[in-house]
Amino acid sequence: MMKVVHYIPGIDRADGGTATYMQTLAKYLGMMAEVHICTHESRNPVEVPNAQVHYFSSSLKRLADVKKQWLDLMDSIKPDVVHVNCCWLPLCSLVQKWSQNRGVKVVLSPHGMLEPWIVKRNYWTKKLPALLLYQKKAIKSADLIHATAESEKENILKLKYNDKVAVVPNSVDLSEIKLKDEWSIKRQALFLSRVHVKKGVELLIDAVTELRRGGECLDVSFIVAGEGDKEYREGIQRRIVERGVQDVVKLVGGIYGEQKWMAYRNADVFVLPTFSENFGIAIAEALASGTPVITTQGTPWKDLETDSCGCWIKTDVKSLADALRKMFSLNEVELKTLGVNARRLIERKYSAEQTAKRMLELYKSLM
Repeated sequence: MMKVVHYIPGIDRADGGTATYMQTLAKYLGMMAEVHICTHESRNPVEVPNAQVHYFSSSLKRLADVKKQWLDLMDSIKPDVVHVNCCWLPLCSLVQKWSQNRGVKVVLSPHGMLEPWIVKRNYWTKKLPALLLYQKKAIKSADLIHATAESEKENILKLKYNDKVAVVPNSVDLSEIKLKDEWSIKRQALFLSRVHVKKGVELLIDAVTELRRGGECLDVSFIVAGEGDKEYREGIQRRIVERGVQDVVKLVGGIYGEQKWMAYRNADVFVLPTFSENFGIAIAEALASGTPVITTQGTPWKDLETDSCGCWIKTDVKSLADALRKMFSLNEVELKTLGVNARRLIERKYSAEQTAKRMLELYKSLM
């Protein structure tokens, strides 16, 4: 049986999509291979079924000890493949280097961290120094780069660092997601993600403000769920008050477990006006729940239009306001049609079983 080691900096519930990706992939990949997850301690790690989880130090001040811990793990496990799930952190590149020096093949998953919006952000102060010191070399020397969408693959190839790029989409565990059984109008929109500047929360607040000024959607509630930096969240709350929409836009913090699934099912529409997303686990979860989605062309979700289950829009306030206006004009029958289409799309293209099989074939191709 093939032995696979995944390195991921964190599997905390606050890590959002990457932690969910690891949890879901391991559950099904672990039925076909021996899977090990190597990561660092956190406050609320998610459970990772069908995998052995190993914690080791992340202290760059004690790098010799960290290296020894990693190499001891490699000697103990003797993996066929190491899969590195991150970019821009020095330890990601070091783990890759240490593994390849041991003769182990390495797959690198940037998880959207090489998308143009991300690379441009803090380019001169953070990204360029990292590229010069370690990140460019890591990308070039990876045995294979894993992209989650064709659009992400195209952007990686444009960097001209490495042309060995394969696409395997992220997925959701349909056995864990109940399809809503009714689509009665609730006049509720849901944002559920990390509350971060990349996710476009400001765009949502401004779009709601535009609708309110026009006397539209006065009876609609907008739930903004998710954890995030305290200072940034406080800034978002101030923006809500300054725009005068605090009666309809509510910050509720992180929600998990059945509360999360209930939030998906209770929403008429899920909204993620993100600037950049390589996949968007929350989008797939909403669709699997039978809730249509509004998201931006900063994501690879053109399927929303081709499969008639939502709106794939430009990343601006007007486009978002127009999409919200459209969704809240639908009747119950129209919402149900979109919701059923949404579930069928996930079943057809993004089930966890299919993704795990494709990932295993990707690993085998390196052998």
